[in-house]
Amino acid sequence: MMDHVSWIEYIAAALFFLALIHTFSSKYFVKLAQRESRHAGAWLMLGEVEVVFGFWAFILLGFMAIVNGYEKAVEYMDTRDFTEPLFVFVILVIAGTRPILQAAQLLIDLLAKVIPLPGTITYYFLTLTVVPLLGSFITEPAAMTLAAIILRDRYFSKNIPETMKYLTIAVLFVNVSIGGVLTSYAAPPVLMVASKWGWGMDFMLMTFGWKAALAVSVNALLASWVFRKILVGMDDLKDDYEIGRVPPLVMLIHMATLVLVVIFSHHPFVFMGFFLLFLGFTEAYHRYQSPLMLREGLLVAFFLAGLVVLGGMQKWWLSPILSGLDSHTLFGGATLLTAITDNAALTYLGSLVDGLSDASKYALVAGAITGGGLTVIANAPNPVCFSLLKNNFEHQSINPMMLFLYALPPTIIAACSFLFL
Repeated sequence: MMDHVSWIEYIAAALFFLALIHTFSSKYFVKLAQRESRHAGAWLMLGEVEVVFGFWAFILLGFMAIVNGYEKAVEYMDTRDFTEPLFVFVILVIAGTRPILQAAQLLIDLLAKVIPLPGTITYYFLTLTVVPLLGSFITEPAAMTLAAIILRDRYFSKNIPETMKYLTIAVLFVNVSIGGVLTSYAAPPVLMVASKWGWGMDFMLMTFGWKAALAVSVNALLASWVFRKILVGMDDLKDDYEIGRVPPLVMLIHMATLVLVVIFSHHPFVFMGFFLLFLGFTEAYHRYQSPLMLREGLLVAFFLAGLVVLGGMQKWWLSPILSGLDSHTLFGGATLLTAITDNAALTYLGSLVDGLSDASKYALVAGAITGGGLTVIANAPNPVCFSLLKNNFEHQSINPMMLFLYALPPTIIAACSFLFL
């Protein structure tokens, strides 16, 4: 022990920050794979953002096994809670199916008919508003999956500028992060504290929800205005984007499964049981299905599991920071810390700090959800979008620094909403 912190915690912190550097350097490994064919496979693997934290988590476990014995490493793994990675995997696969996607499109099509704007502008605006806000009910990972698929197939697969891609994904990240707070169960950072602090549905809607809805609408409206000329020129995409019609009963069964998984989101054995039953159903009615996104889901789950393993040893330096800030400073600190730490982990650590005032509790959660769009690791659903859209960017990779810069304006709008309203 050194200052009540074990050597392994120092190593875990060092590996955590190496993983952060690796995350922001992922595009370098992709370029290296293109130049050096001999080890291209290894470089491509290291260039996968979804692999980063899992990769460094295995290094940490290797350190623990070598120095303290494999029993200690296994014991540490047994004390981690991997419910969230499992849940995100299941919800991504279900939400990415053709029946669920078609249900979301039907809702957007219905709303688009009442907005007197060119079709593609309206559809773009609604995808960046309605779908993120829908995350308050079907959970943020499900909303992120739906929005990413719609954007990929309707816009990103076309010849649109990289600037539009980066600002769109940045707005989506921020809007999903703040759009899930109309309820107390859908956003991971809220879920971590709602029960302990007694935050129910009414409290979330009155304290966070309406402010989030306003910020989501403003962000989407500004993005739609900035790219209005490009969007107007894409009006002919509507006829080009068609998917096979799904019978209402099949759509209903998919939606019912999604709801059941959300209801039992804290019970992995239960929702995994529903998921296995769901897999059997999709096989029986495969003619109404698109290929299931199992690979994407597993990669995202691996990313989050690695974050759980590495993040579990960061309390020693995070908790003192959180407990030593007043409410206003805490908001800014939480927003910035979220960029390098999963916001659910941040609020969870904050819930362990005794004596937080109501103002500090609000500042912590508001800051955590505000910063949830700054990086791919800031919010649990972000790797989902990253995995689905990265192949549509130049070099089939998303530059983390560019994403951070484009996410600053919508993040500032969200911050103003939570601070001044």
